[in-house]
Amino acid sequence: MAEATLPKVDAGSPPNPPTGTTGTAVHPDGPKPLKRSIGVVGGTLLTLSCLTPASSLFVIVPGMFATQGTGTALTLVIAAVMCVLAAFCYSELGTMVPSAGGEYAMVGTFMGRFAAWIAFIVAGIVVMVVPPIIALGTGEYITSIVSLDETGIKWAGALVMLGATVMGLLDLRANAWVTGIFLALEVVAAALVAFLGFGHTERGASTLIKPEVLTEGGGMSPLTMGVLISGLAVALFALQGFSTAVYLAEEMDQPRRTVSRTVLWTLGLGAAILIIPTIAITLGASDMETLTAGDLPSMIEGWSNSGMATFISLCIALAIINAAIVMVIQNSRVLYASARDRAWPTPVNKAFGTVNRFGAPWVSTLAVGVPGAVLCFVDLTLLGLVTSVAVTLLYLVVAVAALFSRRGHHKHTPAWRMPLWPAVPIVLIGGLLYVMYELAKSDMEPVYYTLGIVAVAAVYYVAYLYPRQQKRWVITLADEGTPKD
Repeated sequence: MAEATLPKVDAGSPPNPPTGTTGTAVHPDGPKPLKRSIGVVGGTLLTLSCLTPASSLFVIVPGMFATQGTGTALTLVIAAVMCVLAAFCYSELGTMVPSAGGEYAMVGTFMGRFAAWIAFIVAGIVVMVVPPIIALGTGEYITSIVSLDETGIKWAGALVMLGATVMGLLDLRANAWVTGIFLALEVVAAALVAFLGFGHTERGASTLIKPEVLTEGGGMSPLTMGVLISGLAVALFALQGFSTAVYLAEEMDQPRRTVSRTVLWTLGLGAAILIIPTIAITLGASDMETLTAGDLPSMIEGWSNSGMATFISLCIALAIINAAIVMVIQNSRVLYASARDRAWPTPVNKAFGTVNRFGAPWVSTLAVGVPGAVLCFVDLTLLGLVTSVAVTLLYLVVAVAALFSRRGHHKHTPAWRMPLWPAVPIVLIGGLLYVMYELAKSDMEPVYYTLGIVAVAAVYYVAYLYPRQQKRWVITLADEGTPKD
């Protein structure tokens, strides 16, 4: 196990403080610090926009109806319980290690730099693939006013990614309020769907706890435990995003107070916005064929009229744009942090660490947003499955790090402390391992791809970073600033 205290940087430079402390460790050639400008409200608006419950409701949940049937809501509830355990881990680690590096800074503090590098790569899989997957949903919901073929939908997704990149270059506080306005429309759309679904109930609530799926022959069969567990990976993906708060920790006022509140508020609100309309859709679908098809615009039009369906579709499109903006902001901060910690050759570190006059790491923002636009033209089916595996693996790594968070001097670090430690991370680890097992049973291909990427990353670490460990991948923590009170 690597030592908790990191080595010195270049000769003549002051030593880094032990990771997990509140001190500043600034490299002489490091990038300009990020600007602290947001509190709990702004952080929650940005983080909830990244969780984007309405986008998950209208982009990811329709596909779940095909495999989970009337058990989709139950699958989401179980995933939400697992996410609560994960949120406890994120809240404790995020308040102990407030860093734009997110998972890798937390994992590195307690488990060493190699584990941090693996966490960074796994998080990188998620942050590079999720935005274009979400952005592609825009084209699906503007077809009510613009006729788009498959190529047009891809172009719409790419334009959303480029627009989100431009927004990501601006001031973070301005983005918080812009995304807040979009978020309000997102919540309105989800609320209208819930109202319409509950107002046209076709089946009893018992179908939610005794779920069924449509068979190939058109009949009904009970949802098996194996199918439900395999669906948890997608459900975790749908709820993923509450962890964005830890990426914004360096731009939050008093992060040791703000981060945990933002994580927990975001998960609670996001789960409600996602699960309640899902229950309404399940009960309100006219028949199982309609539910399994997951054509939500057609369902909404059937419950109301074409005008209402068009309005809700436009709100959904704006929600997706909103999600893309926040994801680009989040992901650029991770890349910025990796440059500050000198994960790359010097010219790359300098580029990724460059901050513009709005306080945004503009090269890192472009490096995230432009490739995301290109990925909109790629078949993302397999990448979506890889992302589900990566999200599960990422939560697993964080849960393991939480087991190490109270050893040695770390037990005295000021932080929000989760209840029932260490039972919470142990239970979470067991659940995630079971989900990974079921995923591997159903389809090994995305598991192979994920492990392949991790293996390549390990080779880079061994060949480039480890021989230069005095000067490369030296994890630093930002200064929290002077408390206001």
